[in-house]
Amino acid sequence: MRILLINAPHPSIGSRIPREHLPPLGLLSIGGPLLDAGHSVQLLDAEFGPMPIATIVEQTVAFNPDSVLLGHSGSTSAHPIISEITRALRAALPPVWIVHGGVFPTYHWREILNEEPQVDVIVRGEGEETTPRLLHALETHAPLDAIPGIAYRHRGVPVATPPAPLIRDLDACRVGWELIDFRRYSYWGNKRAVVVQFSRGCPHACTYCGQRGFWTRWRHRSPEKFAAELAWLHRAHGVEVINFADENPTSSRTAWLAFLKALIAENVPLTLVGSTRADDIVRDADLLPVYKQAGVDRFLLGTESCDEATLRRVQKGGSTTKDREAIRLLREHNILSLVTYAVGFEDESDRDYWRSLRQLLSYDPDQIQLVYATPHRWTPYFRQVAERRVIQTDRRRWDYKHQVLATGSVPPWRVLLWVKSIEAILQMRPRSLWRFLTHPDRAIRDAIHWYYRIGRKVWFYEIWNFFFRDRHLKHGPTLTEFWGAPQDHEAEAMGWRKKEEEEEERRVAVKQTRMYSEEIRQVEHANDLLVLHTNLHSR
Repeated sequence: MRILLINAPHPSIGSRIPREHLPPLGLLSIGGPLLDAGHSVQLLDAEFGPMPIATIVEQTVAFNPDSVLLGHSGSTSAHPIISEITRALRAALPPVWIVHGGVFPTYHWREILNEEPQVDVIVRGEGEETTPRLLHALETHAPLDAIPGIAYRHRGVPVATPPAPLIRDLDACRVGWELIDFRRYSYWGNKRAVVVQFSRGCPHACTYCGQRGFWTRWRHRSPEKFAAELAWLHRAHGVEVINFADENPTSSRTAWLAFLKALIAENVPLTLVGSTRADDIVRDADLLPVYKQAGVDRFLLGTESCDEATLRRVQKGGSTTKDREAIRLLREHNILSLVTYAVGFEDESDRDYWRSLRQLLSYDPDQIQLVYATPHRWTPYFRQVAERRVIQTDRRRWDYKHQVLATGSVPPWRVLLWVKSIEAILQMRPRSLWRFLTHPDRAIRDAIHWYYRIGRKVWFYEIWNFFFRDRHLKHGPTLTEFWGAPQDHEAEAMGWRKKEEEEEERRVAVKQTRMYSEEIRQVEHANDLLVLHTNLHSR
């Protein structure tokens, strides 16, 4: 089967500024198993340019695929552009199968299949095992109801099969690295870069997280195999920067330490950047020299709020004390801290923003990025704020970098003023500038300079975007009216049972097999006796 993977051009600020791009790990993770299944697979990365829809259609027609697969890491805000692309593809290629996957379609499959007739099938949850099964069924005209983890139309009505089993062995599904030209992808100041996953999921229960339920349970790859793959990426393809897509790669101290030691043993000069929790950094205070030796240069810390009551409400599980200590520990070991701070969890006032500024100044992070609370239907946080008003109905702006929920006490223009002022004050304060100018590590100094350069462009772009492009409603719909009813009861996208239950089932199966074998043996023994008796009787 000829299969085209399309990475849609994303309208978000992070995709347009800087002019650096990272490879689409999700599509590459699907591509590897499809290649191994014998399909002819190509990737069309429309992020470059960004590519106009007409060009996407033209290149797709030239490839003449049997099936087109689309997905994007910015799943919610990317969906409108994917809708436009798929409509154009359907008009140009009526017979082609159009398959959509990712976080947003996993939960919004009913709406998509009802409202977008050009989409044939949706892959729900992890796609590495489900997609090859689906493509085989499409190729052989087999029924789709036997494939777990998909949604499609049966006699015109959207239906979903049961969730696919969780992929426990993440090393069993390889990434299709051969689908990209590594020279086109860069990060961290035009250094050749890729996105990887050591682990999937997160053991914590933050109510606002749109990823935790999708991955269902935290799992990790073999530390040794993963380190060997990163070393191969460097030696074979010149990769310099590894950007971790994990929600929480350091969840297991034992597994993370095993990976760091394995990577150190590979002796490759890689820069590692990613996200983790402040409490993991505090837990691993004694291991931070190993972090640094392995190549860790920056960790993003999702502090989310400086208000302890808000942290408890969203079940963050951290504390302001640990947030501050984690930043100090990272700096002590020459590792940059990028702190993200979310506004809009509550109906905040000017006094709340002032308090946030003072607290963040006391944190003293190396880099800061403010984001906006963005509720998704499949999260418990959506239910908590279901009756709040929506001020941004352009779904392309639901990317965490635009205010989407009304704040009763503070109008949107003043929220933006606070957000941009806090960012500017944190990055331009004398202490921060002094580090930028005098940091003894040239590589870290270059990384700080790169972040300042990009941050300056984004800062002005967001202000211009707010006043000249975005439209905000004064009396918008409630969250439920805009998106629909909460569906946090469907949060876990993958089929999962506790390991103990699986072990018990396995023991029962083994016991039954042994009993069955014993019954067969007894029957065979009885038959042997009968044959012997018959022979003796005949004599």
